[in-house]
Amino acid sequence: MAIRRVDFRGRSLSKGGYRSDLPRAALDIAHALESIEPILSIVKSANESDLLNLCEKFDGIRPEKIRVPKEVITSALKELDPKVRSALEEAIVRVGKVHVDQIRQTLETQVVSGGKVSHRQIPVERVGLYVPGGRAVYPSSVIMNVVPAQLAKVSSIAIASPPQIENSGFPNKTILATCALLGVDEVYAIGGAQAIAMFAYGVPDVCESVDVVTGPGNIYVAAAKRALRGLIGIDSEAGPTEVMVIADSSALASDVAADLISQAEHDVIAAALLVTDSAELADAVEIELNRRVTKTKHAERISKALSGIQSAIVLVDSISQAIDVANAYAAEHLEIQTTNASTDALAIRNAGAVFIGRFTPVSLGDYSAGSNHVLPTGGCACHSSGLSVQTFLKGVSFIEYDEAAFSDIAQNVITLANSEDLPAHGEAMSARFESEKQ
Repeated sequence: MAIRRVDFRGRSLSKGGYRSDLPRAALDIAHALESIEPILSIVKSANESDLLNLCEKFDGIRPEKIRVPKEVITSALKELDPKVRSALEEAIVRVGKVHVDQIRQTLETQVVSGGKVSHRQIPVERVGLYVPGGRAVYPSSVIMNVVPAQLAKVSSIAIASPPQIENSGFPNKTILATCALLGVDEVYAIGGAQAIAMFAYGVPDVCESVDVVTGPGNIYVAAAKRALRGLIGIDSEAGPTEVMVIADSSALASDVAADLISQAEHDVIAAALLVTDSAELADAVEIELNRRVTKTKHAERISKALSGIQSAIVLVDSISQAIDVANAYAAEHLEIQTTNASTDALAIRNAGAVFIGRFTPVSLGDYSAGSNHVLPTGGCACHSSGLSVQTFLKGVSFIEYDEAAFSDIAQNVITLANSEDLPAHGEAMSARFESEKQ
């Protein structure tokens, strides 16, 4: 297995320059959009039988029904390995601790005497949370989606996850058990674009439409989110996972290699990048990668990911330049393994999540750090945030002026309205004085 090298030493590039030399895996969203159009059309006017047909076509099994019976969810929890249950419960506690501090309070601004504006955080009424179930299953994603939605006080939460042949057409048992741990019993055995469409359109006697859909998925899930955005709110169009590690000569090659491999394990188009000012570390990491990959369970998948165009060992002149590269690339996961990791982290502007120091690998964040692992990919960390309590809240302004405060500002409003050639706006102000005379 060979991971490519990119050498930025002696070169100072723009944000676009660094990005162009660090390409991501090619994703043909346009083709995916074309592919899912028939699915969206079917689901828009579907009944349960139509949804079951789609499950049979795309997942190879026809569930007994789309909504998972409550007793099946309860049974999954009873059968859950006690060690797995304990680990999930601890993850729930830690994610809860972090996310409860994200809750924003109502802000009230006294603009003038008698005139105030309050900004309240109001939860969306109903959400659809998607949990993947392809090459791997992700009970951790149940936690990352549900906990912030519950803390935001969303009143109606539904989960969709693909039907599994190994579980008689129901979603993975550990996923169902995690739903039970969190008290969610509205779970649907459906995956892919059809699940997102079901949440967006609603299907009579099966599933009510939702206001927001969150959660990671494959390219068809991402395409469905793009196609249906506006009808529903979404968190992001999550693409293949990616990790970038900034490291200097103080880092251990074995740590860095293990962390690159851990993310490459997700998908053949996962991105894994090391950015370092140490040629010796770069060489040592490459040796470690070749030694470790052959010993891992998913060696073929990992090898393809690491040898793909989206992965690289990047040489730079300094850690300062490494930070410039990181801010240009805007990785989903960014690890900093340097002598001054905490200080270096302060210069990071663009990343889904930043993991500081040797004992904070991405794997910790995937499960039990307390942070959320549903993060922006594909460079979207330049403008977007990871999943949080705020994802499920709407900021609404409540404005209240009494007569004196209104009278004091009325002429300014009338002046501005007339300057924009919107005289009726001004007349809506002056009408209040007319009613006083009558």
